[in-house]
Amino acid sequence: MESLKNNVKVLAVANGISFLATLIVNMFASTRGINGKTTGEISDQYPNLFVPADITFAIWIVIYLLLGVFCLFQLYIAFVKTKEAKFIENIGFYFVLSCLANMSWLFAWHYEKIGLSVCFMVVLLVSLIQIYLSLNIQYKYKKIKAYKYGVLIPISVYLGWISIATIANITVYLVSRNWQGFGLSDVLWTVIVIVVGISLGMIAIFSREDIFYALVIDWALLGIFLKRMASDPRYQSIIWVTLLGMIVLTINCVLIVGKWKTHRTVK
Repeated sequence: MESLKNNVKVLAVANGISFLATLIVNMFASTRGINGKTTGEISDQYPNLFVPADITFAIWIVIYLLLGVFCLFQLYIAFVKTKEAKFIENIGFYFVLSCLANMSWLFAWHYEKIGLSVCFMVVLLVSLIQIYLSLNIQYKYKKIKAYKYGVLIPISVYLGWISIATIANITVYLVSRNWQGFGLSDVLWTVIVIVVGISLGMIAIFSREDIFYALVIDWALLGIFLKRMASDPRYQSIIWVTLLGMIVLTINCVLIVGKWKTHRTVK
């Protein structure tokens, strides 16, 4: 029992320190820049049709606030309510790994090692998937509210955005390599990857009732929609697919919330 207490305390502290380091590096990269450029300036060098409107990236504020709650909740459980700390052991050092991958991605990105940045992004994605699965995140079962808001939702939102970011990162890499898309147009490839994103959101809804993951996909689609609405009318197919995707995801999220309310009423 004493070993468990010490282990979860070490993990909780390590997660907190890793998060703070990641937050500082990201803030520095976005405001001061690394290698003379900000994160957004590097992105602008590789224009593609999957890039959302600038406002979309404001989601990082939400993500870091949620991750701050995530780390504080772990510290509270580890030092005050150790008997409830099993989930911290389940997370293990994967959150630390995700933070290291996040920071490594920034340096690879800013030094324009786009292929290497994809590798770090994949490590980040896999780390979050591992956490997601180890916590058995699903919302179809009743969860303690503090655990839901302090652990589950932060990971769902973070994983949702990194899922989209991974697609975007791979897209940038292909653009950097002047990939010709097997003869298919940029518009068609963009529609294909958007459909992949929508599919991920639907899988999260139907398999785990994870509306938080799906709503992040929804937000990304809105960003793409706004970006393309302000550009060339040749991109109408992208506009319509993103609009349809937003409608489908939103309706299903509303239905899930209605199901939860009905379930609580019956109870």
